Parts: sequence; structure tokens; C-alpha cells
Amino acid sequence: MAAPCYLGWDFSTQQLKVIAIDEQLRVVYEDNVHFDKDLPEFKTQGGVYIHSDRLTVTSPVLMWVKALDMILEKMKSSGFNFSQVRALSGAGQQHGSVYWKKGSIQILKNASSKLPLHQSLKACFSVSNSPIWMDSSTASQCSALEKAVGGAQHLASVTGSRAYERFTGNQIAKIYSQNPEVYMQTERISLVSSFAASLFLGAYAPIDYSDGSGMNLLQIWEKVWSVSCLNACAPGLEEKLGCPVPSHSVLGPISPYYSQRYGFSPDCKIVAFTGDNPASLAGMRLQEGDIAISLGTSDTLFLWIQEPTPALEGHILCNPVDSQTYMALLCFKNGSLMRERIRDDCASGSWDEFSKALSSTVAGNNGNLGFYFDVMEITPEAVGIHRFNRDNQKVSDFPKEVEIRALIEGQFMAKRIHAEKLGYKVKGKLEVQRESPDHLTPTSLFSLLGSVVQIFTICTFSLIYMLYCIAVPRTRILATGGASHNKKILQVLSDVFNAPVYTIDTANSACLGSAYRAIHGLVAEMNVSLADVVKLAPEPRLAVTPTTGAEELYRPLLKRYAALEQKVIYNPTSSCLAK
Repeated sequence: MAAPCYLGWDFSTQQLKVIAIDEQLRVVYEDNVHFDKDLPEFKTQGGVYIHSDRLTVTSPVLMWVKALDMILEKMKSSGFNFSQVRALSGAGQQHGSVYWKKGSIQILKNASSKLPLHQSLKACFSVSNSPIWMDSSTASQCSALEKAVGGAQHLASVTGSRAYERFTGNQIAKIYSQNPEVYMQTERISLVSSFAASLFLGAYAPIDYSDGSGMNLLQIWEKVWSVSCLNACAPGLEEKLGCPVPSHSVLGPISPYYSQRYGFSPDCKIVAFTGDNPASLAGMRLQEGDIAISLGTSDTLFLWIQEPTPALEGHILCNPVDSQTYMALLCFKNGSLMRERIRDDCASGSWDEFSKALSSTVAGNNGNLGFYFDVMEITPEAVGIHRFNRDNQKVSDFPKEVEIRALIEGQFMAKRIHAEKLGYKVKGKLEVQRESPDHLTPTSLFSLLGSVVQIFTICTFSLIYMLYCIAVPRTRILATGGASHNKKILQVLSDVFNAPVYTIDTANSACLGSAYRAIHGLVAEMNVSLADVVKLAPEPRLAVTPTTGAEELYRPLLKRYAALEQKVIYNPTSSCLAK
């Protein structure tokens, strides 16, 4: 009998990817279909259509279906044994939406295994080109939604994010306002993730909590749709969305279509699909207390977070592998391109020279701080280069080595400040968690409580509290992306966060995370954690640990940086664009 395996799918912007892993978590098969190259008949560029207004961005739904047909045929031709697949799950680019025409459920359910799926489904979509995450054409809908629910902060407090143009609720509102007849012809609205799951299920798959958090529609605390948000977007929307489900849910067995056409076992289970960012959290195997930092063209933070405080910047999503906790996402647009420009200007284009400059300057940079935004930043909303000396006076330039350290320290201080704004608590290597009430001091307790029994109770409480302190997970930073190969940059990251930095290989992390989640879905109801499921996966590699005294050095600098940030936030009348 063939050894069991698990499939992970990723319906991303530019391609469809699949990975198969065995029970030892080894990758045994991988493949992809590149939309532009392999499906040229759809005439996409980068997998999308950018419309004439330069704001509207869509992708053809049938292209995604045809890509699935194509990749399954490739797997079949290669001799892949579909009967060994016990479960599958997947990811989809976040925020994108698919509109199923009335009557489509029957076509999906009864698709003939003699035909490729795209032929059966070609008339099933009331909107043939799906709005995706790159779309920024819904500014008026965003304003209307925030106004309807009592402001941007209130919307963030309810749904995890203020109104964003790419978020699904605002895209639905635009379709309803511009094409009400198309909206009325729609019986189901899926996210890209739940649409993809529907293809395998042969029925409409529910939206999972985690991807549903990126719509401006889900109450992230109660994990139900917000009636006020739904009503602000379009009438009858709750019925078209269906009930959201936990991200680890087993949705049912695979559609008979796949058993008949490809030889899948009828017992193969479909685990709820989720968004690509949540799936990456699973692929990177984040645990409580962890931060993942992707140092790429834009820098992205993923945080595993227990008690989030949604803000006007960043996003809070339901955690895809633990429905009692949350994940936070922060995006910083000025990432590697900004680092490369300062390298070119101050280190003759050499990373070795750049690293030497970091080594030759002291941690804290003698109080010199800088903000470096070549393009309008997202977090915070600011642009331009802003330098401040130790006395908080604005200066026009720094010596080259000071400039380099100011850039790197500033980028990482911003990340820590904004992570903490969202409720993340950095737990350093020597830090003791002091969360008991201030009035529970030994002096006040002994003055109030005199009896032996009461003192024994206090000792017991203290012992339990000490055990709690030991058990609290310490912060661990998982770094990936181009700059994660530079140890001097990672040392600054470690010092600013007062936490060890590990490096990880995240090639295809959303795909791999989906395969991990397929395994996890089969055992999640038995209170088995994802961490237990993926114990055999390679461990991250320890790169650097914080320098002694780093926390004491950076704590006052972080306060200064946060205060100065308020001075540089974008104001059209006083923006500094000097370089």
C-alpha cells in the first residue's frame, strides 16, 4: 500500500503551486502553473489585469480553474499516486472575491468527470474578473463603511482593521452600487481561498475565520459577521457569505469528480482553506511569543498575539492554527530598496562596507535617530528623510557610518513600536513578567494579612506566579528574506527587540503551511496543536542573541523614536522630501 501523503495548495497572484508531503513532513512532490507563461490565452500580466483607471485590478476566475485542471493533469502524467492523499488544504491570495451565479451549486456538484472542470464551470460566475488585493478603487466605499459604523478606530476594534480599499467588504459594496443586477444574480460570494476549497469539495466551502478577518466584515472577537458592517456594504449579504468556520475545520470528503477523473480516495478530506499570509504563519511554524520578520522589498511582520489591541495601522486576524489567539500583520513599504539606496550612497554599493559601518558604530548611535522613507510609508504614513541628533534637533545629514546605523536601528525600532501598539508584549531573555496588581506588594500584604493560613496562601500564590513566569514563552524572532543573510543587520534586530534571532527557509511557506494544516485538520478536534504535528520539521537556525544591556540602552531610545515619529507623520503642507 502506498505511503500516505498530504497536499498543500497556494492560489497566489502569479501562479498556482502544489506541494505533497509525507508523514515525516518531507516534500515528495511539488509543481506549479505560471499564469502568464502557461495560460497565455488569458493575456494577464503578473497574473492580473490592471484597468485603464490604474486603480482597478482583477484576475479572470476561469484562469484559476483552468490552472487547477492543468496542474492535476501534470501530476497525473508524472505518475503521482492520488489515492495516497489522505487530506488536502490550501491558501489563496487574501481579500480577492469570487461571485457564483444563481444555480451554480448544482453545476459544481454534478460536474462531469469526463470534462476538465473549467469547461463545466464556464458560465458559473456573475463577475468574470475577480477584484483582488492589488485593487485600490474603493475609496468612497471605505469612507462610507467607516462613517456607518462610527469611525475608523471603531471599525478596527470590531473587525481587526480600519477600512482598506482592497478589503472584500468594500469590493462587494462597489459591485452592489455599480452593478446591482449582477449582485442580485449572485447566490454565493467566496474569498479566493474558499472558492478554491469549493472546487475540491464540489459544494460551496465556508470562509474560515482567519481569511475572513481580512474583509472588514467579521467580528474578530465573536467570530461572527458584523451586522452593521454587512448592512453598510450590501443588502442580503450574510446569506451570500454563509457562516464562517474555524480554520482547522474538516469540510468534508473530496468531490467524486476527483476520484473518478484522477483516482483520489473517496475518503480524502478537505480541510478549510485560508489566506496566504495566515498559511505562511503555519508554514513558518510560528508559536506563541514568536515574531516572523520578512526583510524583503517591503518588510512584513507576522506576530502570534494573545491579547491584541487593533489600531489604525496594521491588521489583526484570527490565528489560523489556534482559534483562541490572533495574528497581527504589519507592512513597511520602505524595506530592501531603502537599505540598498543607503548602501549605495554610504558604502560604495558594498554590503561588506555596510556591515563594517554597523560594527564601527556603537549601539544606540550616540542618540542619533533617523526616519528613511523614499516612498510614502504605510506604517506610519510618512515620507522623506528625517534626521535628529541626540538633542532631538533636526539635522540635514549624518556621517556615512552614522547614517547606516540610523537607518537600520530606525527600521527595527519602528517595527517594535508598532508591534507593541497592536498589543504584542516583547518578553526578553532576562525579563520577568510583572503582571500582578501593584497593590500586591509584600509590605501591603503582610500588613493586611496576619494569620499563618493567609501567609501560606500568599506563599502558594507566589509559587504559582513564579511557575507562570517560567512558563510564559519568551520572544523568538524568525527572520527571512534577503537581509536575513546579513549577521550585522540581524544583531541590531536582536538588540532592539532584546530577543534571539533565528533564520528560516520560507520558500513556498504558504504552500507548505497548507500541507501542514491538512495534517493538523485531521487531529485538531482532539486538542492536538500544530506544533505537535510539525515536530519533525527542520528547526530554525539560531543566528544571533542580544548584547548584554541592550534592553536598558534601547528602552529610552524607543520612547524618543515614538515621540519623534509623530513629528514626521505626513502633512501635505510641511512634508520634508529632502534626501
